[in-house]
Amino acid sequence: MKDNDQTKQLQSQAIRQQRINELVQRDGHVRVLALSKKLNVSEITIRRDLAILEKKNSLERTHGGAISIHRIYQEVNYNNRSDQELENKDSIARIAAELINDGDTVFINGGSTTYHIFRYINNINVKVITTNPGCIGQIENSKIELILAGGLYHPRSNTFYGGITNDILNQVNANKAIIGVHGISCLYGLTSPMQHAAETTRLMINRTRGEVIIVADHRKIGLVSDYITSPTNRINTLITDKFLDKEYIKDFEKLGIKVIQTNPL
Repeated sequence: MKDNDQTKQLQSQAIRQQRINELVQRDGHVRVLALSKKLNVSEITIRRDLAILEKKNSLERTHGGAISIHRIYQEVNYNNRSDQELENKDSIARIAAELINDGDTVFINGGSTTYHIFRYINNINVKVITTNPGCIGQIENSKIELILAGGLYHPRSNTFYGGITNDILNQVNANKAIIGVHGISCLYGLTSPMQHAAETTRLMINRTRGEVIIVADHRKIGLVSDYITSPTNRINTLITDKFLDKEYIKDFEKLGIKVIQTNPL
């Protein structure tokens, strides 16, 4: 009788965890309180379920629930990305440009969000070192020194990376870096599906002696890929859009990361 009860309990647990996994994959995030009511079990039980699912790499726990971990295996084509969430990316870029001060030396990497930053830089005596060819023709301020770290051009991501690019970056000590990402997670940090892209961005971060600013819309949060660019504890500021779940914002803030949203809800 005891064995039958235990079997039923395990079956119930498996069904419940499968349902939780379905919900988090469908909605992108779940809350402990809502799951407790929906599945008619205690919040402690839900938290145990989430811990088990996190160990299985099915999701990532947050302050009040969990988010989906979407694994990306290859880079999204730049031409496809650049038309998505255009208004959000532009708003994020405006805020990032406002964080640049007179006299800064700034790294800016490639990407469809960082592409929008250059035309909003209005400071003086600023040096911008970038791997983003989208910078060309956007900066009209003669008091900004622009260095394009060319090298092997990757058309899919519209950026430069590799040995020649890294040689240029190795000659610079920046006091600020503005970094676009493929994916960012509290647990797994910054990751990329491309080894060379991860190496080049990591070099930018390592050669920055000051603030590291991440620009990422909400769709990048929780994305995980094969190659680690940087651990989360190297990030100082995250600029994102108004759609990021508030509980996940708390998790970033607990790590000491300042979160800035565009027109927060």
